[in-house]
Amino acid sequence: MNRPEATERRTPFRTRRPGWAGRNYVLLTAATVVTNLGTHGALIATTWAVFETGGDAGDVGLVAMARFLPLVLFLLVGGAVADRLPRHRVMVAANALNCVSQAAFAALVLTGEAQIWQMMVLTGLCGTGQAFFNPAAEAMLMSSVTGEQASRAFAVYRMAMHGAAIGGAALGGALVAFVGPGWVLVIDAIGFAVAGGLRAFLDVSGTPERAPGGGLFADLREGWQEFVGRPWLWSIVAQFSVVVGLIGAVESVFGPLVARDQLGGSRPWGIALAAYGAGTVAGAVLMTRWKPRRMLFVGTLCVFPIALPSAALAVPLGAAGLTAAMFVSGVAIEVFGVSWMTTMHQEIPEEKLSRVSAYDWFGSTALLPLTTALAGPAESAFGRSEALWGAAALMTVVTALVLLVPDVRNLTRRPHTKEVGGAVPPPAAPSADPEGALRGNG
Repeated sequence: MNRPEATERRTPFRTRRPGWAGRNYVLLTAATVVTNLGTHGALIATTWAVFETGGDAGDVGLVAMARFLPLVLFLLVGGAVADRLPRHRVMVAANALNCVSQAAFAALVLTGEAQIWQMMVLTGLCGTGQAFFNPAAEAMLMSSVTGEQASRAFAVYRMAMHGAAIGGAALGGALVAFVGPGWVLVIDAIGFAVAGGLRAFLDVSGTPERAPGGGLFADLREGWQEFVGRPWLWSIVAQFSVVVGLIGAVESVFGPLVARDQLGGSRPWGIALAAYGAGTVAGAVLMTRWKPRRMLFVGTLCVFPIALPSAALAVPLGAAGLTAAMFVSGVAIEVFGVSWMTTMHQEIPEEKLSRVSAYDWFGSTALLPLTTALAGPAESAFGRSEALWGAAALMTVVTALVLLVPDVRNLTRRPHTKEVGGAVPPPAAPSADPEGALRGNG
């Protein structure tokens, strides 16, 4: 008599997962949580590894540039490859490269043999992996959910991603202070290995076969035509080319320097990054309930608060003020991020998602090598506070300019969009960090 009752009690557990959270969506989310736990700590560890070798602001900028330069150079090729090969294989190969490069970086730091040129080479390999990973991952995620529930699915995914970033940044800052940056890099390498294993189990059997194209350059040209034919797309990508470039300089160079010189070290900066992650989680929770009709207009308005951390560091505010600014910025960017992904999912055909995503990533990250490399010289030429105020002002100006584009103001959410796998293609943003500020999490 007890067995039927036990079966009834177990039934709710079998149906608790929402219908839109399929197997691929769950695997993608789990893998992203794992990598974010390691990556956000590794960002802090890399900066302090440079400091431990006697490096200065210019060296921090060079190491950051070494990561971003191959990311920019190989993104378009990565997008074309991801639309030709099974996307999950591209993602696993990229994770393997990231694992090896971070493990080698960790070994050099732990043995005390790390030199700036070696750090640049290894972070460059990591950036190359991200160039192939990002377009494949974004397209794979967008193909894993139904159109009707896309906005909620993206919000939940980003909530999990940024929730892991909170723990990763806070734990990374603490571990750098107590055990040194090398062991944080070891954790990141292990995270890439685990995530690659999870992504190897993604099911691509339901993905429609892509018609053979005329070659790599033909694929890139087709993606370019899709990109430039949409004013809302290229204008926001141009905006984020400036915004993400400036955020990269602020978070990779100026933020750690202000923390080291005026806030007491790595722990306050780790807490501030964790507050940014907490803000993104709060924003994601908001977006599971809120579906603004004019998605891009609302999202673009929420880009203005992204300038707050730069202003807070320029003053500079104390640790509490910086933490608050980072939290507000996190909430705002998450509203934009979910709105952008929902718009891309609604407007771009599935078979072109990786290529269009690659142009999005390419444009949004194009200035990162330059801005991070120039951060040190800008500090010397203008002063740290002046450079930070200039970054905040420029972010505000370019965001105001993009609101002049009619499609940004007027593009609306449609009640029904394409199904999983692009079975009903519609007529034909950024997802890092920024990471996250730069949107790439491996």
